[in-house]
Amino acid sequence: MVKQSDRAPLLDWEEIPPPDPNQAAQQQQPQPPREGVAPKSSQPAGRHAPTGTAARTGWSTTAATTITRSPTSGGKAAVVSGNGSPWTEPLVTDRHVPFPGLSARDQWEEKDQIVAVFVVTFDTRSGNMVEWCLPHDINLDGVEFKSIASGSHRITSDFIYFRKGCYFGLACFANVPVESELERGARMKSVGILSPSYTLLYRYMHFLENQVRLQLKCPGQYSPLEAFYEDKKAVLPPTANGLVTACPTWSVTTINRCMHPEMKITHPAGCMSQFIQFFGEQIMVLWKFALLRKRILIFSPPPIGVVCYRVYCCCCLANVSLPGIGVSVPELRPFFYVNIADITALETELSYVACTTEKIFEGKKELYDVYIDNQNVKTHRSHLQPLLRLNAADKEKYRKLSEQRQMLLYSHEVDGDCTSNEEDLFILFFMELNNRIFQTLSDVAGSTDPTLTAEHVRAMGLDPQGDRSFLVDLLEVYGIDVTLVIDSLCCT
Repeated sequence: MVKQSDRAPLLDWEEIPPPDPNQAAQQQQPQPPREGVAPKSSQPAGRHAPTGTAARTGWSTTAATTITRSPTSGGKAAVVSGNGSPWTEPLVTDRHVPFPGLSARDQWEEKDQIVAVFVVTFDTRSGNMVEWCLPHDINLDGVEFKSIASGSHRITSDFIYFRKGCYFGLACFANVPVESELERGARMKSVGILSPSYTLLYRYMHFLENQVRLQLKCPGQYSPLEAFYEDKKAVLPPTANGLVTACPTWSVTTINRCMHPEMKITHPAGCMSQFIQFFGEQIMVLWKFALLRKRILIFSPPPIGVVCYRVYCCCCLANVSLPGIGVSVPELRPFFYVNIADITALETELSYVACTTEKIFEGKKELYDVYIDNQNVKTHRSHLQPLLRLNAADKEKYRKLSEQRQMLLYSHEVDGDCTSNEEDLFILFFMELNNRIFQTLSDVAGSTDPTLTAEHVRAMGLDPQGDRSFLVDLLEVYGIDVTLVIDSLCCT
């Protein structure tokens, strides 16, 4: 069990109000959690439990599991932990670890790795600028435009996930009116952090929100930020490889169970249900583009924080737990918020999901394959146009997903069963769907007759006619050598 606190000891006064002595005697002692059930949080909204799986797994307060297909489960995915029993201790893995100098267990627990903390301000004469940072010699070029999104002057607050070179960042923005002609009636600042991974950034959302309010009220008060950095600063390996962590690999999977209520506010995994409700049936269109590793750009006016969560959720649609699948295709990298300063970086990317508040990107069609404006998904690539049309199989899959969700909500309401939630359901639904498709393709490719028939396509949950172009692209992207035969039409 991880005992490390998720906040700097020097900052307890900043994050948590002093307890009421009259209420202290009434508080119950915490009970040990039942097997497979996360403990209830006694912390205020916006805070996160400092112990347990929240401190261990980043963006998912869960037990780590593998997804296997049981021969007796009727084709359904079985959720099994590392020791073979359901929902017990986390499985420790040394795959895809970013820091070779650390042990597998230390890396799985994901200790604090904050490499920078900074304050960005809007100056009426100079525009966005870095006002203060630690360490003083770190290169923060461009962070001033990532931390205050274009158009933010029209809103009062926001949060922004972004990528800066080989690091990921989280910044909290606030805008308050002031009686100052020099500041033209408004003071805008953003307080942010950088880390080699985005998986634990959410833990500092509450702290950053407090600090940006403090900076607006008392500019130049940096001592809490200095204490935070000294407590959380990273000890990085001597040679950085510059690799960027992509969406979590789900061959060893963290599945969200009984997420603390406050996590649903600031934790990206808690937004999967809202993500799918927002797009409705169009989620099946996004799923295909994500599985094909296309370059996906989401436009939205500010606030952009919730759209950053959609970037993460979109990456999760392409999770596959079968070993060896996807090793030769580009990773679907989450870029989160991007602006015109990122154009050069995006030009070299083969696959990504990003969001922006700048409408100018819509005209730069060489940078993306799929453009999403609100709930309108479109592509200028002619060979991808058929994928925009929902077919009968797409609607049936979405119907099953909605039906499972309603059954889950009913079990919560009637039985009080919180052993699983919507995040579990959605992640497992698409993972099982992807596994079924690639397992079938692998079986056919390895058979004596590598011919994919209409029966195979239906068994994968696809439409033999409506999904033909999707399958052609899928076979090409993943390099699967089978012959697709539907209605006497064939291709390889």
